Amino acid sequence: MLAPLILALAVLGATPLEVVKSGNTEVQKIAAAADAAEKLAARADEFVDFGELAKRALGKDWPKLSKPQQDDFAQTMKVLLRASYASKASAEGKGKLATEYGAEQITGNEAVVGTMLVMNNDRFPVDYKLYRRDEKGPWKIYDVVTDSVSLVAAYQDQFRTLINTKGIDGLINTLKSKRQKLEAKDAAAKQAATTVGVK
Repeated sequence: MLAPLILALAVLGATPLEVVKSGNTEVQKIAAAADAAEKLAARADEFVDFGELAKRALGKDWPKLSKPQQDDFAQTMKVLLRASYASKASAEGKGKLATEYGAEQITGNEAVVGTMLVMNNDRFPVDYKLYRRDEKGPWKIYDVVTDSVSLVAAYQDQFRTLINTKGIDGLINTLKSKRQKLEAKDAAAKQAATTVGVK
């Protein structure tokens, strides 16, 4: 389960906890719109560093990729993750959701913000991992840990399996195939919406 707080406001100078809190308010506003998922996807780059997420998810295999492969891999993951984040954040943002905030833990340029999500009387502990490229950069989210299950770690397991069976190129091709299907689906949906609008 990915909570809507992934779209925290990456305001320069804001602490990780402030980023998460302000993001919750922002997402709740966007989630009320009819095209919430599309709007969330369009803004996701401001709050989530998909390149860093992709790099960490690939782990020790990242250095094995050439620079073009790294760029291709990161861009493909960005498209897939952005769509997934936006869809789930939109759905959760429309539910009866309350958030309890814990303390932030900062170690150098890495941080963890603990939260407890309360939805329909269920409680879900969620930790947000953030980082900044340097002391002057904004904090951005690169991982979400729900009930001790890390998004990055989950992708690491999937990628390791694909690499073992198909190799690095096979992994990239598999992800690119998923990306092409997603983009084709989005294009068809937009075309259908345009046709309806014309009528």
